[in-house]
This record gives sequence, C-alpha cells and structure tokens, in this order.
Amino acid sequence: MFARSFKLMSLLGFEIKIDPSWFLIAALITWSLATGYFPVAIPDATRADYISMALAAMMLFFGSLILHELAHALVARKFGMKIKGITLFLFGGVAELAAEPDTAGAELWTALAGPAMSIALAAVFWFAGVTAMVLDLPAALAAILTYLALINLVLALFNLVPAFPLDGGRVLRALLWKRHGNLLEATRVASLSGTVFAWLLVWLGFFSFFKGAQIGGLWQVVIGLFLLGAAKNAYQQQLMTSAMAGQTVGYLMSTTVVTTTPERSLSDFVNENVLAKRLNFCPVVENGRLLGYVDLDVVVRIDRDNWPITRIGDVFIASDEGNTVGPDMPAEDLFKLMNHSKRRKYLVADGTQLLGVISISDMIGFLALSMQVGAVSGAQGATSPFFAKKN
Repeated sequence: MFARSFKLMSLLGFEIKIDPSWFLIAALITWSLATGYFPVAIPDATRADYISMALAAMMLFFGSLILHELAHALVARKFGMKIKGITLFLFGGVAELAAEPDTAGAELWTALAGPAMSIALAAVFWFAGVTAMVLDLPAALAAILTYLALINLVLALFNLVPAFPLDGGRVLRALLWKRHGNLLEATRVASLSGTVFAWLLVWLGFFSFFKGAQIGGLWQVVIGLFLLGAAKNAYQQQLMTSAMAGQTVGYLMSTTVVTTTPERSLSDFVNENVLAKRLNFCPVVENGRLLGYVDLDVVVRIDRDNWPITRIGDVFIASDEGNTVGPDMPAEDLFKLMNHSKRRKYLVADGTQLLGVISISDMIGFLALSMQVGAVSGAQGATSPFFAKKN
C-alpha cells in the first residue's frame, strides 16, 4: 500500500514509517496553525514564534497519531495478529495488519484501543495545559497543550463514527459479526455505513467550499473520497476472501496454458503469441522442465531492432518463490499475496513440472460465478454453511 514509505524508527518491535504524502499534510497543518490558530490564541507573538509553535504542535500531534496506531498494534499483537508496521501518510496514520482479525472479540478490542489512547492523551494534555496556566508558565506552552488536547479529542470522536474503515466502523462490524456470526454480511453493513458517511463528508465539503471555506471544504471532499474508496475496497476484499475460503490454487488455476521455449526469438514470440493469440504472458518450458516465464514487460525492455536476434532464453524471468506457487496453496493465501506483492499472475508448479497458471482474472471469474449461484455467504443476503466464517 505504501511502496514509497521509508523507515523512521522502531518502537516496541514495530517499524514506524513515513510515506512521502505525509510531508504535504505536515506542511498544511503547520501553515494552518501558524497563520490561524496560534495568532488568535496569542495575538502579540512574533511570526517566528508562531512558526516555532506550529512546528512543535505539528510534531507532537503526529507523535500522538503514532501512539494511537501503536495502541491498535499492541492489542492486535496480543491477539496473535501480525503487524507490517505503522505508517504516517496524507490522511494521518495506519497500523498495517497482515491479515484481518480471526474473531469478533479481537476486532472489537483492537478497534477500541486507538480511540482510547487518543482520549487518554487528550486528558493528559488538558491537565498539562491547565497546570501550565495555573503556574503562569509561558502562554505559548499552554496554547500548544490546549491545541493537543483538543485535536486528540477530535481524533478520538471522529474515529468512533460507526463508518468503516474508521475505528467506529470496525467496532460496528465486530458487534454485527459477534451477533450474527457472518463476517461478510457484517463487513457489507459496516462498509455501507462508511459509504454513506463518506458521501456526507463530500457533500458537506462542497457546501463549505461554496460558502467560502475553500481549503476546509476541499479537505473534507478529499477525506470523503478516500473513505469512500476504502469502504468499497474493504467489502470487495472480504467478498473475495469469503469466496476463496476452502479453495486451493490447483482448483482455480488455468490448466490450458500456451508455453514457449528458450530457443525462440522475441520477434517470433511477439508475432505468434502476443499478436496472433493475444497473449502477453507465457511460461518458458524446455524438455518438460519449467524454467520461468516471459511477458510483454520483458520484451519491451529490449530494443525492437534486436528482437530477431534475441532468444527468449537470454531474457526470461526464472521461476522462483516470488512468481511460482504450489497447487495445494490455499486460494485465500494467494489472494493476500497478490495484494501484498501487486503481482497479478503466478506460475503453478510441482517442483519443475508446470501444472498451470493462475491470475487475478481466474479468481475474479470464480467470485462472479459464486455470486451468481449464491454460494458466497451474505452476497445475496443468504448464508451458505460452505463459505461461512469459521471461528
């Protein structure tokens, strides 16, 4: 999800990373505080003071976000879930789960941990701010602490809105999952609530924009669109996971596969496979032994004038664990692997023997057929014991 992120530090065994998009929101928050919030709170300070206060408040706010996500990560780890890391990005922060929770209880407590941390931080900053004012400490310190108390409270309340994928939406999904025992249906309802909330934010953003609050309105629209995409994607992923439950790669793979040999030239491959058969991916096999594959991405990296004299054996991608899977691999695991690696097609082999090829199209096709016959739990409002979530 965050291919361009870089590691900032490690904290309690979790990698804290920053996506480049974070720098945009950090700059916007700093500018907003330096030109709006702090000049109102402390009218007599200098411009340099406002910038210094804004930078300090921005850094402490993102420190609060890290603690919010760290609370999610610690509880998730307690329930046995693997965490890829915590990443700060344009829309705040996220603890990246390697897989969804196995039980409704794990989902519930993991979701509540973040808002609980933000509420606790709001209380700590509020108490510190009051103490600073009582002790007559610098007004800048009191203003920063007051801002942090307010923003952490807002963060907690916003995240508790029952709209997936916000924490409140995950709480809603956990409660529905616990009550009805159907994770897919719970995800559908929670995602629907997220979709409604996202559209509400978009329309409120448009209204604010035309009422004169251009930056605030535009930001609401952007957040709404992000939540809209995340809500729909969450349901689609859960739908795919439910359809794949109990299936193996060997069951879903395509066994009718056109192969090529290492002796062929790239020009022959393009003319006879890519153009004539509309194929852009071919396993490379020699004497019944799988060597790897060649695809259009490999071909276009070679100068066209050299295609007639370049053999496939000189440029093919060798078969390895990064592009080849076994037939007994659970389809669910392959789907997760596809999401993580962004690779959409895999060779299927038993040792060096090619058995077939599986692509995201094969999996989507199976999902479509499953939905047509009502075999996916919750897809049509019905429940199938074959696909039901097992706890």
